[in-house]
Amino acid sequence: MDAALKTPEWLNFHHLRNFWMIARHRSMARAAEALNVSPSTLSEQLRELEAWLGQPLFDRRGRQLHLTGAGRLALQHAETIFETGRDLLARFRQSGQGDRRVLRLGAVGPLSKNLQFDFIQPLLSDPAVRVVVVAGPLEELLRQLREHRLDLVLSNFPVRPDQESDIFNHLLGAVPVYLVGGRPGRRPRGGFLAAVRGQPLFLPSHQSHVRLDFDLIMAKAGIEPEIRAEVDDMALLRLLALSGQGLALVSKIVVERDIQARKLQYVQRVPGLVEKYFALAARKRFENAWIGEIVEAFRARLVELSAGSRAAKSRERSGGPGLGN
Repeated sequence: MDAALKTPEWLNFHHLRNFWMIARHRSMARAAEALNVSPSTLSEQLRELEAWLGQPLFDRRGRQLHLTGAGRLALQHAETIFETGRDLLARFRQSGQGDRRVLRLGAVGPLSKNLQFDFIQPLLSDPAVRVVVVAGPLEELLRQLREHRLDLVLSNFPVRPDQESDIFNHLLGAVPVYLVGGRPGRRPRGGFLAAVRGQPLFLPSHQSHVRLDFDLIMAKAGIEPEIRAEVDDMALLRLLALSGQGLALVSKIVVERDIQARKLQYVQRVPGLVEKYFALAARKRFENAWIGEIVEAFRARLVELSAGSRAAKSRERSGGPGLGN
């Protein structure tokens, strides 16, 4: 038998909950009233928890209680523990209601809404599935992922293993990147680089790997692009492209439907430039077979996008109709 099971060092969750109530009410008396115990009993249990942890959790200033540094840390852990407990109850109660499943998905703020839609759209036809999507900065989404409040986080850049050892990067695919615009334009001789010269451009910000790679292409070619706007939000970048006032640098998945509807009159692939998309997961959580199936289905979707781009490029080389005018 495992040694940890023979002599377990269990945290007293009853005492931890009492501490949590004291911290929330900021008063021993009010917490005792809420818990229907005497203040003396509650105070004794707090002292036992502090002795168990080895540090004081409150500074006592007269009748007021103030969390110490250790107290603030303990409160953060308590919140996580109780949130996980609520999640455990919710999941088992859901399993008793027709095995209803919930996918809790995080999406990095600037990420394409089309990509998010394509990820969840196949799930919407299943009445036994509910999808919860939370958008926000990567740091906050990773915190929720570590606390098991999210199952996956969609991102267009990976996390560094040396900084996030408990988070795994699952590559979903690499999608070609295009310059697109709402007005028709002639393709000048000289290919892509000649097409960029003198064109007003709408680009992602330097937080994007695509932007950094594009800048490198421009620097190697000795071209100083005419940049009219730099934006993080892909939805706004798409609208700028449709405005007809310049060309936007976007992943194909951002504008695929606009290309099919011929709303974009100028479409040219940037040679060798792709945007990678990742599903970030806590290592143990990705063992869920259902989530694995969802990820594999979306990977196949991105492969289709990439294959379609290769076919279009081949038609252009052979003189057939391509994506652009």
